[in-house]
Amino acid sequence: MIGMDFVSFLILLIISIVVSAILHFGLKYYIVAGISSFFSKIVLGWIGAWLGSPVLGYWFEGICYEQIYIIPAILGALALIVLAVDGTKSCTSAMKKAE
Repeated sequence: MIGMDFVSFLILLIISIVVSAILHFGLKYYIVAGISSFFSKIVLGWIGAWLGSPVLGYWFEGICYEQIYIIPAILGALALIVLAVDGTKSCTSAMKKAE
């Protein structure tokens, strides 16, 4: 996965953009509203999608390209974005309680 081609990069980017858009604009799942929050979700989603297949496994060989399996990539993007938002919300609320 380190030496991926440009098509693999684009597939991960598209998965990341779609998952981020659904969470940010569709479900209003964010800490701060705005486009910068959406772009940060895209970056986190790309990393999650990139790690999805190696971590979660290689499922459904019919819908894959090279070493990118679509279902684990979607789940990886979703998982990393949700972990980041929940972790930030938890830290923010803990800091507010400490004040």
